[in-house]
Amino acid sequence: MDIAHNSNILLHIVTGIVALLLGIIALLTTKGGKIHNKSGNYFLKLIAIVIVTGMIGVFVFKRNTFLLVITVLSGYVSFSGYRVLRTKTNTPKRIDIIVAILSLLVLTYFLYYFKSIGMIWSPIIIYSTVGALLLVISYDFIRYLIPKETYKKHHIWLYEHIYKMTSAFSALLSAFTGTVLDEYQPHSQYIPSVIGILIIIGFMIYTYKYGLKRLPR
Repeated sequence: MDIAHNSNILLHIVTGIVALLLGIIALLTTKGGKIHNKSGNYFLKLIAIVIVTGMIGVFVFKRNTFLLVITVLSGYVSFSGYRVLRTKTNTPKRIDIIVAILSLLVLTYFLYYFKSIGMIWSPIIIYSTVGALLLVISYDFIRYLIPKETYKKHHIWLYEHIYKMTSAFSALLSAFTGTVLDEYQPHSQYIPSVIGILIIIGFMIYTYKYGLKRLPR
């Protein structure tokens, strides 16, 4: 069991680090370009492995359950950010609704677990992470109410993609720094999130100002 657990941890760490490096490449390269698209695709594939190994760590080996909600957050925004780029529409799709509901069920499990064990992590990290996940899922249901022409005309899908994929990167970075720099918590966990928000705001302002023809390089 120890060998299996250690192997799962090693795979989780290695894929997480490589995903972070690919995320940095995607952020720094021309948006919509070959390098950006390829690094983004590999980032998503590695995120999937990080999610699976994280789930195994929680449910099979009974490890840090708080990492479950960070894993679900990064996984959900990655999936939703990829889906909105593929569809470019807010037309309800069965797969999107199913994944959103499953994410809410996992979050409910975490909140039940959290209530039973009490406050053992920093409140700022717990509340902000849970709140971020609830915010994204809630928006993904509310966006179905936006008129389709308005959604398409104002390229809302693009702003969603920017927010969700950058959030996935910052959530992964937060989990990494929070684990490696454990003695500096909660700063080592919320600072990456703050940086992620600033990056999101910057990209959104740039995109609003210059449109689709002059995406950040």
